[in-house]
Amino acid sequence: MRDKTQVTIEVKDLVKTFGSFKALDGVDLKVDSGELVALLGPSGSGKTTLLRIVAGLDWPDAGEVLINGEDALAQGARERHVGFVFQHYALFRHMSVFENVAFGLRVQPRAIRKDEAAIRARVKELLDLVQLDWLSDRYPSQLSGGQRQRIALARALAIEPRILLLDEPFGALDAKVRKELRRWLRSLHHEINVTSIFVTHDQEEALEVANRVVVMDKGRIEQVGSPDDVYESPASAFVHGFIGESIELPVQVEGGVVRLGDRPLALAAGGAAPGASKLFVRRHDMLVGPPGSGAFEGAVQHVRNFGPVQRAEIVLSGGKTIEIDAPRDKELRVGETVGLEPRRYRIFAG
Repeated sequence: MRDKTQVTIEVKDLVKTFGSFKALDGVDLKVDSGELVALLGPSGSGKTTLLRIVAGLDWPDAGEVLINGEDALAQGARERHVGFVFQHYALFRHMSVFENVAFGLRVQPRAIRKDEAAIRARVKELLDLVQLDWLSDRYPSQLSGGQRQRIALARALAIEPRILLLDEPFGALDAKVRKELRRWLRSLHHEINVTSIFVTHDQEEALEVANRVVVMDKGRIEQVGSPDDVYESPASAFVHGFIGESIELPVQVEGGVVRLGDRPLALAAGGAAPGASKLFVRRHDMLVGPPGSGAFEGAVQHVRNFGPVQRAEIVLSGGKTIEIDAPRDKELRVGETVGLEPRRYRIFAG
């Protein structure tokens, strides 16, 4: 018999359209048991549609959803034993924190419903888990945004879901609270080890929290990999441009020579096909030196300090303006000409 604690999710060739808009266009993905997977992409990329189909809140036009190898599309949301956490908490304003967490347990069918003592014990256990047991008698309006989201998560976990799904769980919170909750969620997931998928458009959030990142665009998956994989080895121009802060330059590859406008660059084409292409460099990978020392040359137009780095706007020969991040000890000055050499770069057909 299959171990109920081992839960895998697999979607095969999912297609979903809304009128003429194709929200999902042949999506294939497998989530292993105990993973915390991030669906990352811009608005309209299909990530929330995919999450809702896995949850049983929407159905595809074509394709399969398998949970532990069984057809999930033949089941409703309740039968899939999914816990769902929304961006805007969806807490019941007229219920205390305790009763919000208890709600899912109280409305279970009589045959599986716990008795009152067991419900109270389970709610206390969950409030301890999210470190908010001292707020059990409060109402949602008396909580901060971060506290409300933790209560929403406790409520989702109350029914002991096989799968936990989170849709932009920290999107409504300010930056400082988001960072605190990201660390907390990563630690909590390590403790509860439930197969989880969360949707985000925040690349930092995905890279910090997830075991694997699924980068989506226009209803398709562009890349699946560990946070290091998708950041260090982007599979496409879209992934490189979307994840991390990159400099993007239109170049031409001809006979193994890379050109920016009519100027040849002292850069290897790296096997890039001939024709119009895009060269990508992370801002911190553009090294600064004296004029004539690198593949590019430009004039410093503006400099701002950000902690240990300085961000400089530089106008390249030919008029293109880029932004780079350089160590503070470089002491860039407005008006000076500098040489720029990419430490690492990628060229994609464009």
